[in-house]
Amino acid sequence: MKAITNLSHKSHKSKSYRALRSARRQAPFYFMMAPGLIFITILFYIPMAGVIIAFKNYNPRDGIFGSPWMDPLFKNFEFFFKSEAARTVTFNTLFYNLLEAVTVTLCALALAILLSEVKNKVVSATYKGSILLPTFLSWVVIQYILFSLLSVDRGIVNNMVTANGGEAIYWYSEPFYWRIIMPIAYLWKNVGYYSVLYVAAIAGINPDYYEAAQLDGASNWQRIKHITLPLLKPTIIVLSLLWVGKLFNGGLGDWNGFYTLPNDAGALYPATDVIDTLVFRSLKKVNDYGMASAVGLYQSVVGFFLVLISNYIIKKKDPDSALF
Repeated sequence: MKAITNLSHKSHKSKSYRALRSARRQAPFYFMMAPGLIFITILFYIPMAGVIIAFKNYNPRDGIFGSPWMDPLFKNFEFFFKSEAARTVTFNTLFYNLLEAVTVTLCALALAILLSEVKNKVVSATYKGSILLPTFLSWVVIQYILFSLLSVDRGIVNNMVTANGGEAIYWYSEPFYWRIIMPIAYLWKNVGYYSVLYVAAIAGINPDYYEAAQLDGASNWQRIKHITLPLLKPTIIVLSLLWVGKLFNGGLGDWNGFYTLPNDAGALYPATDVIDTLVFRSLKKVNDYGMASAVGLYQSVVGFFLVLISNYIIKKKDPDSALF
């Protein structure tokens, strides 16, 4: 019995020693990960305690925990669900997000594959820098660029139209045009960033696969179809899952464009208003923090369940590609 106890004690000691040695070996990686973890904890996890504002009649004097609870408890949610604009902004949010997710993914993949075929490093870097530049422009700068194109009396587009005998178009009064302008603006701004991500993923593919396919006489398209796209599938799935969680957030989380580009023109609300811009405008007018928190909580909960459902479906079809 004593021998068994000693053996168990030695085994436990050996495991502890291995765990300690492994932790010491991984210490540099933990050290590099620490700033990111601290950043996420401070900016994302600690503020989550504030979600209770959604159920309270919040006032700054009493603070988050001192403010009284709403009666009824879900009264803050009524603002959004009973709003006349709720259906419009929900449709616009989902419509633009789905369109953006599909177009950006397809265009970014196409660009990444084309860029990976450019062998000259200087030319390749120039192309990458050019398509990445719009990502770093703020929506305010893009607003000025767009206004210089679409201004009724001084816009470049209207000048070309009138010079050819046409009539000036009132871009900022016709919602129809913005169903096309907004997706193009988001595509132009974001496609460069995601194409660079896919270029990095393609660079990680073992070149032996391409050499073997070339020896077998595979064409460029056959190599893309049978090697590049299948091996990019995990990256595409991870990015798609991250987007699914933001489907109820305007502009897939970057909704400033929907507020800035149309110059907050009321005539364009039917085509440009999303959930976040509606909440932002309402918050500016009534300063209702509880209502804003309620809509934010609603978006987060729906996004969370969408990620769980999407991941479950992917896990059923292809377990290796699931996020968790």
